Parts: sequence; C-alpha cells; structure tokens
Amino acid sequence: MVNGTQVPIPQCASFSEFAKTVYKSFSMDYPKFFKMDSLSKLAFLASEIILKEVVKSEEEQDIALVFANRSSSLDTDVKYQESIANKNEYFPSPAVFVYTLPNICIGEVSIRHQLKSENAFFVFDDFPSEFMQKYSEALIQNNKAKKVLCGWVEYFQESYKVFVYLVEPQGKLEHNEQNINTLYRN
Repeated sequence: MVNGTQVPIPQCASFSEFAKTVYKSFSMDYPKFFKMDSLSKLAFLASEIILKEVVKSEEEQDIALVFANRSSSLDTDVKYQESIANKNEYFPSPAVFVYTLPNICIGEVSIRHQLKSENAFFVFDDFPSEFMQKYSEALIQNNKAKKVLCGWVEYFQESYKVFVYLVEPQGKLEHNEQNINTLYRN
C-alpha cells in the first residue's frame, strides 16, 4: 500500500523476480540496482516509491533514514561465508563482501537521492514502533532532519518484509505508536 492505496504487485516465485517486477512496474531507472544484494534491493524499492515524489530539490534532501530489521545482513553474510569456506574453491567476492553490513542498504538509498542527513540501521527482534517514533521525532525536534524515512526491511533466505513510512512535522496522520503499529500490521 502507498498512502492508503493498494498497489497491485503480482505474486512471484522468487524475490529476484519480485524485485525486477516492482522495479519495472514503477518505471525505475537506476542501473546500479541490479548489482545490489537482496536486502538493499528491498530497501531501495520501498524507499524509491516513497521518495521519488518527495525529493525534487536540494531543500528536500534533508531526510534522515532510520531502518531496522531482525537478521541484519545475515543473508549476504551466509553467501560470503560460503564463498570463503571451501579452501579448494576459495574465492572471496568483493561484490558480495560490500553488502555484509546492513547499513549499506541505507547508503544505497542515500546515494540515489543524494541525502546527506542522519542515518542509522538498527537490529531488533521485532518491529520497534516505540523506538522509531521517539528516534524520528528527536531527529526532527533537534533539527537534525526536516523529515525522517523510517523502515523495517527484513530479508533472509527468500523470506522478506518491508514497511517504510515518512515522518514530517505536519503529516497527515499523528505520529504515534498506535498509528505506526496499525500501519505496520496492514
């Protein structure tokens, strides 16, 4: 859903197919997308849908990013470990190693939209609505950012969930834990 409107996205057999379908259906144009790991692709897709209408000038680039998930970059970490585990076929891939930190996905979003504001990626057992609410409001109140893109971006072994929302000083919904949880569950 985007701003309360259901976005038709076809069911896909794999995450790779899903990512390509969403990329094409929203007419995205960012060739570097195809080199990203799955966690970064998921964060990029969700962020792109929200930010493409928001970031239109340098003034609008003061958007902080606050993301979280449960498994960090474990999916990519496992792939990298597999690339170095077999001493007979030892071939550590720098292209995979780059993505062995979860904050790389917010780096990809920042590069795409030339965001130069605060950003952080946290690891929690479950979606941290109270934390997101307090942290994002602190960023705005302390003039660290004019807006905050918050997100839960979980990807591990073809299982994924993404939830992203934009916090502004004067938003359409009150930014409180109850509303965040309602949006997250839907």
